[in-house]
Amino acid sequence: MPLNDYLEKILRGQPINYGAFLKKLPEPFRQRHRELFATEKVQANRWLVTVQDETAFAELQNVAEAPVSRIDAAKKGDSHRHGTEVSFLLVYHQGLASSRPDVVVIGTESVDMGFRRARSVLVVENERNFYQYSQMLDFASETLGMHLRLMNCDVVLGGGNRVTRRAILDWLQGYEEVFCAFDYDAGGLQMFSTIAASVGDKATFVQPPDWQPWLAWFRKLPDTTERFTRAISLAEGLGFVPLAEAFRATGKFMEQEMILDE
Repeated sequence: MPLNDYLEKILRGQPINYGAFLKKLPEPFRQRHRELFATEKVQANRWLVTVQDETAFAELQNVAEAPVSRIDAAKKGDSHRHGTEVSFLLVYHQGLASSRPDVVVIGTESVDMGFRRARSVLVVENERNFYQYSQMLDFASETLGMHLRLMNCDVVLGGGNRVTRRAILDWLQGYEEVFCAFDYDAGGLQMFSTIAASVGDKATFVQPPDWQPWLAWFRKLPDTTERFTRAISLAEGLGFVPLAEAFRATGKFMEQEMILDE
């Protein structure tokens, strides 16, 4: 299995054959694997892997995308071994005249955007929530204790792991504050962890200060026990102890669409 496939499984909280994974690692990373990853055996030849060094993991992702172009990677049998040369982001910003978002084109050496950035950006994971950007800005304002509107905060569609691409992470560095509104599960926490490793203290995870009133909105059953325990581990590692306690109290995750039903 290609190295990228192992990395994707780790990001998704899926168990892997850790021994086989180590054989795929470039030597510098293999020598440091105990510093980079924590493992938990969940069945025969299957380990749940938790990333302990997000910066090094981002470097490893770049190494795994070593082919010189996506076409070159396709010729070698797997176009996904190379990151796309161009990324597209949908953005709501102050200058829009309608409910149709703008597009930012991010290339390897250039960025094409027809607007001036706001001071802050709210990255929203799911499309429905992104389209309801006004309600998401209200939610973020309430939970963070600040007044966020398009005049001071752009809104970007995260689209799964899209925002963890290196070029997009570099683009996010241009904001003073990066607010992350993701699903409250292992995937959302992993995405935030990757962004925080890149932009540092600029990153803030959007969540209520008190989870008790929200417990009834935790309705998504985890796909696996391993994914559930990983979410708890990530939450605690990020210092989100109340969220970890909410996971334990409900045994479930909360999808961000529930915010729109609040």
